[in-house]
Amino acid sequence: MHRSTAQPLRLPLGARCRTDCRMTHETPQNPPLAAALILLATVFIAGTTLLAKSLGTDVLGPPLHALQISQGRFVFAFMGISAAVVVLRQKIHKPHWGLHIGRSTFGWGGVTLMFASVAFIPLADATAISFLNPVIGMMLAIPFLGEKVGPWRWLAAAIALAGAMILLRPTPESFQPAALLALGAALAMGAELIFIKKLAGGEPPVQILWVNNLIGMVIASCAALAVWQMPTAAQWGALAALGALMACAQACFVNAMARADASFVAPFAYGTLVFAAIYDAVIFGVVPDWVTILGAGIILSGAGLLAWRESVNGKRPTVTERLPRPETER
Repeated sequence: MHRSTAQPLRLPLGARCRTDCRMTHETPQNPPLAAALILLATVFIAGTTLLAKSLGTDVLGPPLHALQISQGRFVFAFMGISAAVVVLRQKIHKPHWGLHIGRSTFGWGGVTLMFASVAFIPLADATAISFLNPVIGMMLAIPFLGEKVGPWRWLAAAIALAGAMILLRPTPESFQPAALLALGAALAMGAELIFIKKLAGGEPPVQILWVNNLIGMVIASCAALAVWQMPTAAQWGALAALGALMACAQACFVNAMARADASFVAPFAYGTLVFAAIYDAVIFGVVPDWVTILGAGIILSGAGLLAWRESVNGKRPTVTERLPRPETER
């Protein structure tokens, strides 16, 4: 049986779950377990957007600014990953600080814009728009990485962008300005992919996650100073849960990618959109309308076309071709 090394997988914030690192040892292949881990991670990732929406509205107290929510995500995720570093006795050895800073800056920007958007638009809309990030990464890879993009990939990009235009509802009566925040998140996460591609495989996975969250915490804390307010007890709990869920999602993705080919597990990442819609309907009573279903379906068709072409070509996926984190880096 073919045995593959772990390949990074990119998601919306959401999601930005950050699975941009390879395992340094070969792990026994177990596709069913890998699929289960990816689905579990999508539950966690969708949960982070739900918590962000609760924190950004008046559900748990006076709304917190998106910058403060992003800070909480990085602070508590860093605490969780630091605990893993101690338990695993991971040594931090010569990280490429320039690439890490670039990656973390765009990752923080994507997470913050995503958290800002979900306070105003349905979770399903924001999540679907964030699935544009691999398409954007593909486009940016042309000038910055010198990659060549064939007609099939351009077709997939055009399909996904058409779906995004539908979700933006570009008419005077239905246009949602907040949807531009989700589009900005996708742009930032797409730019982050360029740095991830340069980092992938060069450092241990735990080290990459630790450095990413450390830098993200510093950036987020500085940005949140001007808007910081004392959270309520419920908001403190939600912020801690937000960081914990992100750390758990990262662990699930790293382990899943070590147990199956990226082309196999990537489609399961679309569970994020399903769970986000379920959470929004159950908690906030927001039921996806036909525009959301149509736009999300078109975006997923475009991203799915990228995955299908990758499978047909029979080659390992590159960062710009992988289906989204949500990472993230998340």
